Amino acid sequence: MLELKIRLDWSEMDMFQHINNVSYFKFAQANRINILERVGLQKSFAESGVGPTLAHTECDFKKELSFPGNVIIRSTIKEIKNTSFVIQHQFYNDNDELCANAMDVIVVYDYENGKKECIPTEIREELEKL
Repeated sequence: MLELKIRLDWSEMDMFQHINNVSYFKFAQANRINILERVGLQKSFAESGVGPTLAHTECDFKKELSFPGNVIIRSTIKEIKNTSFVIQHQFYNDNDELCANAMDVIVVYDYENGKKECIPTEIREELEKL
């Protein structure tokens, strides 16, 4: 599991005085990038052009987040397939209450040749550690 704490910003609130739903996707992205860096996919892309692409994302909202406060994102690898893997995100408030669940499907992609690639062994091993 990889945990990230982000301070909520007043500008992220909507007219209903809670954090807008769009912000949750930004929070998921922040920890997704941490995971991609940790397992080596960002480096792989820089070196070989084979890297991650977001194929699907979704979010189920359970409880609002409000300013002032923080969001704690706890992310784990839920599933690893041949060319893709699933990241599960859970969003908590400062009281450790679950506020949302999100999921990302990441595909390993060869950007030069425009096709999916099998997850390299060394990256798969790092994903399994998470």
